Amino acid sequence: MEVELVEIADHFRRYEPFDALPDEVVQQVAAGVEVAYYRAGSTILTFGDEIHEVYFVRSGSVEVFRRNGTLYNRLEEGSLFGQMSLLMHNRVRFPARALEDSLLYIIPEEIFNQLCDEHDAFADYVELGDRARLRQTVSRAQQTNELMRTRIQQLITREPVSVPVTASVYEAARQMTEEGVSSLLITAAEDSHQVVGIITDRDLRTRFIAAGLPLKVPVAEIMSEELISVEAQQYVFEAMLSMLRYKIHHLPVMRDRRPVGVIALSDLIRYESQNSLLVVARILRAQDVEELKGLKQQIEASFVRMVNEDANSQMVGSAMSVFGRSIQQRLLELAQEKLGPPPIPCCFVALGSMARDELLPGGDQDNALILDNSYDPSAHGDYFEQLAIFVCDGLAATGYPYCKGGVMATTERWRQPREVWSRYFSEWIEKPSQEALLNSSIFFDLDGAWGEVEWVEQLKEQVANQAKKSPHFLSALARNALSRTPPLGFFKDFLVERDGKHQNSLDLKRRGTAPLAALIRVHALAAGSTAQNSFDRLDHIRDADLLPLGRAEALRDALEFMSVVRLKHQAENLVQGVDVDNKINPESLSQFDRRNLKDAFQALSNAQKFLKFRYPAERGPRRGR
Repeated sequence: MEVELVEIADHFRRYEPFDALPDEVVQQVAAGVEVAYYRAGSTILTFGDEIHEVYFVRSGSVEVFRRNGTLYNRLEEGSLFGQMSLLMHNRVRFPARALEDSLLYIIPEEIFNQLCDEHDAFADYVELGDRARLRQTVSRAQQTNELMRTRIQQLITREPVSVPVTASVYEAARQMTEEGVSSLLITAAEDSHQVVGIITDRDLRTRFIAAGLPLKVPVAEIMSEELISVEAQQYVFEAMLSMLRYKIHHLPVMRDRRPVGVIALSDLIRYESQNSLLVVARILRAQDVEELKGLKQQIEASFVRMVNEDANSQMVGSAMSVFGRSIQQRLLELAQEKLGPPPIPCCFVALGSMARDELLPGGDQDNALILDNSYDPSAHGDYFEQLAIFVCDGLAATGYPYCKGGVMATTERWRQPREVWSRYFSEWIEKPSQEALLNSSIFFDLDGAWGEVEWVEQLKEQVANQAKKSPHFLSALARNALSRTPPLGFFKDFLVERDGKHQNSLDLKRRGTAPLAALIRVHALAAGSTAQNSFDRLDHIRDADLLPLGRAEALRDALEFMSVVRLKHQAENLVQGVDVDNKINPESLSQFDRRNLKDAFQALSNAQKFLKFRYPAERGPRRGR
């Protein structure tokens, strides 16, 4: 008998939630269970019956049904069932039947209640539904990283130092020296709480000393006016994202529209070893393409480090996208050194995952060029073709492969004047053919990387205003977003590749994050949002009340969990020195991660069903009889 109890306890320890319990508690559970055998087809639980126990599948398979007789779930070894019925007035809510000959461990109600009362991890597991479990998992993961749990206000050690906009540069520099600060806020002359600009010690060197300006020049002439700031209640990782996105080293901290401090890059170094901004600085100082190529290992090392430090996917995706855009910008500067300045104004555009701040290792390049309407192919065509070739070749050499579909500035169709781009976008929305929908899915995620970036903002506004007024386009785009479904079978088991190089694996990008990003894009356009990042879009979608209550949060958690699984897999690829891919073997994951991945896929599946309902296909005109 003793040997049998040891075997039961060992089996419990292999599965959630028992794996989180102390050994002595698991042994007590094992000693208190009853072992029951059910033949295939036999009834285990009947709807409405009284229940005072929970069932654990030791071997075999059990089917659980809704009260109307439709199948709810199929459970395999290591699964628990009956707990919701026990918690809901001791009446069976989900009938159960043995699909195969099955051996079950039956846990009495007294032991079950004791476990719930004394062990939070056990209670959380049995009391939470799929969506709540996933929410808790994502929340706990984010709490392990100081960047994600530390508020910016905790970094503030002193009041902000400021001077009025009427002060001279000499007065500003003297105050910075006396106060021992590396930056100074510039306030309005009539309101000392209204910040109108900022200067840093770098501004003094480059805009004042190097320019040879007189001491009495107004500080307004060298200050940065387009102020980027953060709120005191935001998290440190959000400050890091702002510094990365805008390549700045100082951020004013605001509360109720008033400055309460300034944080610098040096304040964040302790939260992120080998800071990502230092990698960006090396990129922007590179002297040629060969030097940029040499930074690939540093970028990959930064990625692995962020993953190992439990940074969330938004932090990692944003950092990797900033690396990519910085390389684009440096290549464009190097191209100008070779070709001379552009003959007319232009804008180099990042597309796809880089534009969404969701770029990960292995992603190819998607880009385009917007040219001024004065563009003359005979006079300007050769310059911009050579510019595009230099940049796209440079991106390929530094780790961003050519787009197989030719979505690059080297393709003449994607190197056009502003008026042509505006016409492209209007026609794709007005006439959503299959090609137009494919183009919309690529080009409606866009970001100005260099040049006249305000042109891109105008195109975003055009798309947002036109798309939300076009139900026909939204319906067509929704249908297109449903072409890839999550790899879950009818019984919520994983659908994996059965043969070939990636046997027993699933493509987490193609069948997970990509269709979710596509779905989010549809809702965002319907909301008239100009946001590009999927998490930002979800905020706008929630605010527009386009989804049922709680659904936006569920999609956020699903996207975060799937993305983190991808991050960890790709970091492992890099450490092992193999090609980066998105092929995940579910059996290589812990039971905990497999369960949460299924929950994430189920959230995507539910959202796809709602998408079809929310944007129904338009019926054509009726034909006469």
